[in-house]
Amino acid sequence: MNLTEQVEQALETIRPYLKADGGDVSVEEITSEGTVKLKLLGNCGSCPMSFMTMKSGIEQAIMKAVPSITSVVAVNMAEQE
Repeated sequence: MNLTEQVEQALETIRPYLKADGGDVSVEEITSEGTVKLKLLGNCGSCPMSFMTMKSGIEQAIMKAVPSITSVVAVNMAEQE
């Protein structure tokens, strides 16, 4: 299983919770340095709690399942931070 497939598999563990609130997430890029760049979709892209969702849910799920990942960022959250 390649790195992208491993990240997608980790995201599948949290996707039902995101979809229950009308959101989702897509993998935009995985850099050679081990950074996963995600795009928050639907309600997740505009929710004021999306930063917490990223840190306590999505980031932890990916980093626990794929130890070679060093960081997780949302490319469309920059304007909210």
